[in-house]
Formats: sequence, structure tokens, C-alpha cells
Amino acid sequence: MRGDTDPVIQQFRDKISDNDRALVEAVNARLRLVAQLKAYKESRGIDFVDPEREEWILRDLVRANRGPLSADGLRAFYEQLFALTKREVARDT
Repeated sequence: MRGDTDPVIQQFRDKISDNDRALVEAVNARLRLVAQLKAYKESRGIDFVDPEREEWILRDLVRANRGPLSADGLRAFYEQLFALTKREVARDT
């Protein structure tokens, strides 16, 4: 039986697609919030990037993570998300 006709495989693929869409929605929501925070901070002369806050977020998420995502995987994901967020928010200014 081919994978593209197997109903169980299709069920998994549908669930994965739903999850991917939810991730995109969550990233977009995060970007909107970060853009608002950036504007607020800039209006008060506060630096946008806060490396200490980023490190706090990483430590907090590593503690909260119940897996199967590894701590290293979580850190790598969020480091990329932080970089993406900075690029995207800078693009809108």
C-alpha cells in the first residue's frame, strides 16, 4: 500500500498540517505583540533587544518543557525564533 493512500498516514498528515497552521498563527500573534512592544520601548528611549530577557525566556521554557523536544532543540528553535522576530519587526519599521 502506498503512503498517500493509507488512511492512517493521511490522518497523521492532516493533524500535522493542523498543527503547522496553529504554529504559523502563534508566530504571527507573537510578531504582532513584539512589534507593539518595540514601538512602546522606542517611544520611551528603551533599547528594543534585551539579551537578559531572551536568556530568561529560554531558561523558563527549558524548565517548562516536558518533551519530547530536547532542551537543546528547544533552545535552537527559540534562538531562531528570536532572530526571525527581530528581522521581521525591523522590516516593518
